Amino acid sequence: MSVAFRREEDDAHREPEFELPIPVGPNLVTERGLALIAAKVAELKAAAEREDDADARKKLARDLRYWTTQHATARIAPAPDPGEAGVGSRVTVRRDGRVQRFRIVGHDEADPAADLLAFTAPLARAVMGAMAGERVDFGGRVEAVEVVEVEGPGA
Repeated sequence: MSVAFRREEDDAHREPEFELPIPVGPNLVTERGLALIAAKVAELKAAAEREDDADARKKLARDLRYWTTQHATARIAPAPDPGEAGVGSRVTVRRDGRVQRFRIVGHDEADPAADLLAFTAPLARAVMGAMAGERVDFGGRVEAVEVVEVEGPGA
């Protein structure tokens, strides 16, 4: 019998659904970031319990696996030394004549549009460990970024 006349499972033609990728490396978070992750886990658990549609429940279960893993592996980042840029710090920099201010946070808390950069973002990596008045290399350029101000976590 021709393949054209056989009935295949509906799922056979669907795109495979992969797990959400877990960021590589340590899962450093701020206290706020840990609270946001815990809230997301609670939200997804509640949504999964209410959901009647099997496909929607599968998607919620996948998302819940990601956030549960992130919650289980989260470590509150050690506070940087006073005046030193690190996870949780609010940093003001000057590069190419433009001033930029951002807070260094964990992966899941990052929101560049809200000036929250993940500690693995190139600019955050460049300034971590620096203090106000220092210049750091960035984008292949020597001393391309001037660290103008560093405020500690919670500032």
